[in-house]
Amino acid sequence: MLVHIFGIKACDTMKKARAFLEAQGIETVFHDYKVEGVTADRLSGWIAAVGWEALLNRSGTTFRKLPEADRQDLTEAKAVALMLAHPSLIRRPVLMNGAEILVGFKPETYARLVG
Repeated sequence: MLVHIFGIKACDTMKKARAFLEAQGIETVFHDYKVEGVTADRLSGWIAAVGWEALLNRSGTTFRKLPEADRQDLTEAKAVALMLAHPSLIRRPVLMNGAEILVGFKPETYARLVG
């Protein structure tokens, strides 16, 4: 099984997710969206699958450092523009297994991939 995992290399949650997948013998292709960015089309596909609210990481330092005006009155269009401009605002990891998309890391959810 080959899955694609998107995130930021130095993120602790990413490290846990990748270690879990490796321990289960699942081959991954890693895309560091802080380094490589993320396309508007890919982001739109994720939003269609899980919603922009699930993708926007409001708890991270990147979000907290945004100007107050950027953090207020969020709409999908505003959130998309922010995530494209600041990929660190995308919750991580984003895991794609065929058509299935998982956002965030929970071992019990990831276990479904190998179960």
